Amino acid sequence: MTASVAAATLTTVGSRFRPSFYFWMTLAMCLFVFAGFGLHSFLPALQGNFPPAPPIVHLHGVVFVTWMLLLLTQSALVCSGNVKLHRALGTWGIAQGTATILIGLMMQLIASGRGYAAGRPAGTDGLYLGLLAFLGFALMFALAIGNRTRPDVHRRMILFAMLPVIPPGVNRFWANALGLDDPVPTFWLYLTLWSMAAAILLQERRTTGRIGALSLLGAGWIVAEGALHEAVVGSPGFERVAAAVLGLVHYR
Repeated sequence: MTASVAAATLTTVGSRFRPSFYFWMTLAMCLFVFAGFGLHSFLPALQGNFPPAPPIVHLHGVVFVTWMLLLLTQSALVCSGNVKLHRALGTWGIAQGTATILIGLMMQLIASGRGYAAGRPAGTDGLYLGLLAFLGFALMFALAIGNRTRPDVHRRMILFAMLPVIPPGVNRFWANALGLDDPVPTFWLYLTLWSMAAAILLQERRTTGRIGALSLLGAGWIVAEGALHEAVVGSPGFERVAAAVLGLVHYR
């Protein structure tokens, strides 16, 4: 359904379509996610080289792909002047955004739990990124919804909400594009995320003459996440917290 809406939207906008900064940023996020998972999962699956995965993996893939397409559709609707349809899809967007982050957290906990049960450390990079994705998205998404009557603030907070969520796609993109052995290339990951955050702040400064408190919060979240990454992952405190969390995870 989402794909058909996106196709219909992009077909009918015609000469009225004026891509905005928000559209290009959403498109860039989609490209990282689709290219990253395409190289890591989709192409190997087509070639018969992707190992069997539990149902939660496929559910997560479908929900997340349709969420990214919905974001792109929503941005395209605004760029084409069809704000009425954009707002009509708002409730669906809130529901799907909530489902996306909950299923994403569930899959991360299951994957980390299986690794922990197999003897690997509990406090891994993946769990760190997964927990902060859930918390960061929940906070920024709530602020975006609360500011839906302030369009520019709303759109910026949607972008900031996505920055903690796209690392799995960004990681896979750089790991495959650069032939890296590390599944979490932190330098390239945070270079990408911080560059996007800086672009959002610069665009706000250029268009409004200032940078608002909510934007500073959004950028500060992703900067702090990167600055603390190496100190937290592998630390005894995070290992204890991670072990306690994963001890509650059971999946058959």
